[in-house]
Amino acid sequence: MWYVTLGEIFLFIGAAFLFLGSLGIFRMPDVYNRLQAGTKATTLGSFFTIIGVGTVHPQWFFKTLVIALFILVTNPVSAHAIGKASLKIGVKMTDRSVVDQSKKEMEEKEDEDE
Repeated sequence: MWYVTLGEIFLFIGAAFLFLGSLGIFRMPDVYNRLQAGTKATTLGSFFTIIGVGTVHPQWFFKTLVIALFILVTNPVSAHAIGKASLKIGVKMTDRSVVDQSKKEMEEKEDEDE
């Protein structure tokens, strides 16, 4: 049953990504860095974990594939919406941030509106 071993490898990879994503959330200095670290790692972690379950249980594979594809599409979109909302309400970046491209874009947009 080679597919069970493959599924367990996927589960291990997914668990590692989920662990690293949670570690990134604790280690990053501001909401924008936390959002980036958490979103990328948890998207991959969830994807591998769900596909691993589908591989271990082949009768669930197509259902888990649909769920994994849904997560691949919605997780980055929701993270973008949270980041944009944080910018809009004025959540500050950390002092250690070197480039603030969004600030430049918002200033340009305000100049165009006037």
